[in-house]
Amino acid sequence: MSEKTYHVLVLCTGNSARSILGEVLFNHLGKGLFKAYSAGSKPAGRVNPGALEWLQANGHSTEGLRSKSWDEFAAPGAPEFDFIFTVCDNAAGETCPVWLGHPATAHWGIPDPAHVEGDEARRTAFKRAAEQLARRIQLFMALPIDRLDKLTLKEKLAEIGRTQD
Repeated sequence: MSEKTYHVLVLCTGNSARSILGEVLFNHLGKGLFKAYSAGSKPAGRVNPGALEWLQANGHSTEGLRSKSWDEFAAPGAPEFDFIFTVCDNAAGETCPVWLGHPATAHWGIPDPAHVEGDEARRTAFKRAAEQLARRIQLFMALPIDRLDKLTLKEKLAEIGRTQD
């Protein structure tokens, strides 16, 4: 892989759980080769406590995390993205802003842990969601991104999104 830093946007409707996990995991696992952000079409306005609990329990900083609109990243001066991933089915079906630079996109649907009832079941659901995201991110990072043509890359990203751990 090249020394280029790839910019990634992880989208989910509420930007409170799965996309937040994706942002943190991309930044952690990417070790500087990836700079990730997250956003939502209808941001919840706060990060889900279950996401914060999982992140903190697994040694990740939660400082600066916030639920934000994807409009923030479609505005002038926003980062130009190389990759955009949707992690919830609702966001995948919504009309997204036009992103500068024509980033590669893929849908990596993850079941929503925020809607699971019961404290222990919800903790397990957040753990599972984070593990699925981490596995997909690792598979993605193992690709020779700088050597794949756009069509092959798009196919590989879609294939990763269908990965069931």
